[in-house]
Amino acid sequence: MSGRILVSRDGDIATVTLSNPEKLNAVNYAMWCDLAAAMTELSADSSLRCVVLAGAGEAFAAGGDIEEFLVKRTNLEQALHYHDKVGAALDAVRDCPHPTVALIRGACIGGGLEIAGNCDLRIAGEGAKFGAPINKLGFSMYPGEMSGLLALAGPAVMSEILLEGRILSAAEAYAKGLLTRVVADAQLEDEVTATARRIAAGAPLVARWHKQWMRRLDSGAPLTQEEKAASFAFLDTADYKEGLDAFLAKRKPAFKGC
Repeated sequence: MSGRILVSRDGDIATVTLSNPEKLNAVNYAMWCDLAAAMTELSADSSLRCVVLAGAGEAFAAGGDIEEFLVKRTNLEQALHYHDKVGAALDAVRDCPHPTVALIRGACIGGGLEIAGNCDLRIAGEGAKFGAPINKLGFSMYPGEMSGLLALAGPAVMSEILLEGRILSAAEAYAKGLLTRVVADAQLEDEVTATARRIAAGAPLVARWHKQWMRRLDSGAPLTQEEKAASFAFLDTADYKEGLDAFLAKRKPAFKGC
């Protein structure tokens, strides 16, 4: 079976690559399962500070592997099982405690857009394309897959994407809030590398706490007194002392994640 999830590492930065270049990295069932497993394993690695998600070759991912649907999604039982696996992979991306950055070139369609939408930051080359034209294929987006994009883009943008089935340029996607930034295609890898290094240079516990508190505040429920107190857990960390010492000494901090 073609298609793999590749994981590489450069110090405290990991890269997860969707690799099915013969099909513009269309994500098949095995890849969804492997993506969930890879992200779960990386999430448990406290030595990491950033995870970059990218596609092999000239695309991020052109969606799911539609040909596979003819044998793996032929009835309700199969469809529920298949898309629960897709949802688990997306949850694993969204729930990763380390900051995640999507490096997007070329097609970022359907399942590819779902993966990117569950990353913390999305940086695209100006030639990238975005959308989910599944209305032309006669099937709807599974609610468990829609939730991350809906939280990111809101109902107005999701309505445009799903009801029109129109493909958006990178400039349009940025204007609608789907992207963090857009750069020239030739500068994309350098920009993502610089972004990941900026993230990795910060205090890793703080990055994880920021992700945690943003998720918590997004629920809309008021914080309890216990939660308010917990938000000052940094006071007992060595990284907090290091950050203050470095600031006062006018030097770069050397955070250790403790």
